[in-house]
Amino acid sequence: MKKSVNPKRLFAIVLSLVMIAGLFAGCSDKGESAGSAARGSSASGSAAGDAAAGEARPDTIEITNVSYDPTRELYAEYNEVFAAHWLEETGQTVVVTQSHGGSGGQARAVIEGNEADVVTLALEGDVDAIRKEGLIDEGWLSELPNDSSPYTSTIVFLVRADNPKGLQDWDDLVKPGVEVITPDPKTSGGAKWNFLAAWAFSDQNYGGDEEKNTQFVKDLYANVTVLDSGARGSTTTFVENGQGDVLLAWENEAFLAIEEHPGEFEIVTPSLSILAQPSVAVVDENARKHGTEEVSEAYLEFLYTDEAQRIEGKYYYRPSNQEILEEFSDVFNLEIKLVNITDDFGGWDAANEKFFNDGAIFDQIYAREA
Repeated sequence: MKKSVNPKRLFAIVLSLVMIAGLFAGCSDKGESAGSAARGSSASGSAAGDAAAGEARPDTIEITNVSYDPTRELYAEYNEVFAAHWLEETGQTVVVTQSHGGSGGQARAVIEGNEADVVTLALEGDVDAIRKEGLIDEGWLSELPNDSSPYTSTIVFLVRADNPKGLQDWDDLVKPGVEVITPDPKTSGGAKWNFLAAWAFSDQNYGGDEEKNTQFVKDLYANVTVLDSGARGSTTTFVENGQGDVLLAWENEAFLAIEEHPGEFEIVTPSLSILAQPSVAVVDENARKHGTEEVSEAYLEFLYTDEAQRIEGKYYYRPSNQEILEEFSDVFNLEIKLVNITDDFGGWDAANEKFFNDGAIFDQIYAREA
């Protein structure tokens, strides 16, 4: 895969050269070092500033990746591979701290003070909420390939062995007596994808009739027996606690459940689903504060390497590299019809306003217990 130069990294390199040139030109008779000159205007002096002034890297650097529920297994392996790569490239040890939870809740945690260096969340809208608070620089979406989405997924049905209720498509989920497990779209990014996939199915079936679409999703959520805060919590409810007839699941969650509980579950691929695009970004304000800009950018860029793409496929995410995705054609149903957030819903701002903001359609159709 052809790699483009990260504009932020290029700027940092140019800035470093300018600073070093200025220091040589302005050296005093006392022979002030480049490092002390760089620290002259700041008592704290970040690691990024030290590197720009030509000082050696610290032996160890730490970054925090705030992610969403179903990526736990993926990043457990990825972090080890990236750390080995970074050590070989730079001689520096990087320690990555992980945080997982419902994507919407994770975004709010960063906004409210969780000092993540990078976020790897379930959808663009959650990352952009952080951007709107001034913590991520403008233009983040175009800084990495494929709209800063190194891997994709979709929504499938996880049912119990032999599919006792005979569930094959979205319209089966609104039948009386079917118990559905899905997380809460007010806190979970995966739940938003679930809702939108159901809406898209209804929209196709009813020719764009908004009233019928609203009734369809209302009937579906009337069958929801447990509304967990995140995707992993819903998986636990269905798989471990034995509740429900069907789990609306990230594709990777469904595959992991089958892998961990052979013979107990099956995946049903509906006739239509949605292209789920988890998004990644450096939390620029925090990375600058911590002096971790360089390693944070490299951490996300490495997700697009062939080695990382195969790790993503191993954990049942669809690699964005189409050639590597084809290597997993015996795993994924690549023929499934997928709608997408931009063409079919007008982007995340429009989707949130219509469906998920306070008082929007989801609040109108789902009656919560007092």
